[in-house]
Amino acid sequence: MALKGKMVIGQSGGPTAVINQSLVGAVLEARKHPEITGILGAHHGIAGIMAEDFIDLTTQSDAQLELVANTPAAALGSVRLKPGKAECERVFEVFKKNDVRYFFYIGGNDSAETAHIIAEMAKEEHYDFCTVHLPKTIDNDLRVTDHCPGFASAARFVALAFMGDDRDNAALAGIKINVVMGRHAGFLTAASALARQDEGDGPHLIYLPERAFNVASFQADVKRMMVNYGRCVVAVSEGVADADGNPIASTGEKDSHGNVQLSGTGALGDFLSTRVKEAYAGETVRVRADTFGYLQRSYPTIVSEVDAREARESGGFGVSHAVHSGENGSIAIRRLSSAPYQSDYFVTPLSTVAREATEMKDEYIHADGNDVTEAWLEYLRPLVGELPRMGKLF
Repeated sequence: MALKGKMVIGQSGGPTAVINQSLVGAVLEARKHPEITGILGAHHGIAGIMAEDFIDLTTQSDAQLELVANTPAAALGSVRLKPGKAECERVFEVFKKNDVRYFFYIGGNDSAETAHIIAEMAKEEHYDFCTVHLPKTIDNDLRVTDHCPGFASAARFVALAFMGDDRDNAALAGIKINVVMGRHAGFLTAASALARQDEGDGPHLIYLPERAFNVASFQADVKRMMVNYGRCVVAVSEGVADADGNPIASTGEKDSHGNVQLSGTGALGDFLSTRVKEAYAGETVRVRADTFGYLQRSYPTIVSEVDAREARESGGFGVSHAVHSGENGSIAIRRLSSAPYQSDYFVTPLSTVAREATEMKDEYIHADGNDVTEAWLEYLRPLVGELPRMGKLF
């Protein structure tokens, strides 16, 4: 017999351009099931649950939900909070008080860990309850799944940004360094390669955290590209580190999950710009650096069609799974084919996704460690969709 009671849904971690599609997909599916007697949106995720700060989503109009679905960032508000025993006890106090039997948490691997902690706590409490993690992250670093909702749209942003920046660099030749999000995984930075349409297009160099970063090699790479093309556009992940695993640049701050803060500063871009200028000591060279930062994850109008569809469908699939099976788990995407692109969804245990992350496969990274392979582009193209063609006069 299916569990009967209310559901709570929350959003956690860094927002994305399609995270609200998952929210709306789950809400619309929940309305189909009489077992779900009420739909509560947790304001700022787990923090909102503990404060009993809920938004009633049971009777929101379809028109309002569709508007929310097509709006980037977390409509319910997000949070970065790892609950301990005291927090979990408070969560279940609130759940019992409100007869909540279903919990859906939209987020990345840290959010999956939170969902796993809560699911285990429910077992200890002998509370009839189902917890489902709905995947989301622009980092694309969740285990098991082929890719993560949110990534393709952010990747599209990165590709488009590099397209325009490359044309800017070609007009006023020099060295341009763009720092892209990616703590331990280079998926998003690697998406910059889609900007290349003709021989000589940038980015000319791509550096990922999966490979040790050597400053002297970087300087030599840049000088070689300047000889070859008279200019150089560089894509570099914010999380690049040396051979000993030390970040090339960071604030030193950490969040509640112990993750090093990397996105709140232009330190890496400034550091690399200085190293390039040192390599050209005594010469005049135009060097600039930008840090894309949060712009990558919630930018409107650049949403990938595949991304929006899969984000919504994964939300609906998660609710349907919970009602029909009552089993805890994390929703994952399986790629059935790339041409034409087709996918479906399945459930993997929370323990396979919680906390741990994945990285770019070796087959996606060029042997020199400063570029990507065609295999990577074949993986990525169906997710990002068609990109505009750049016009040139020379």
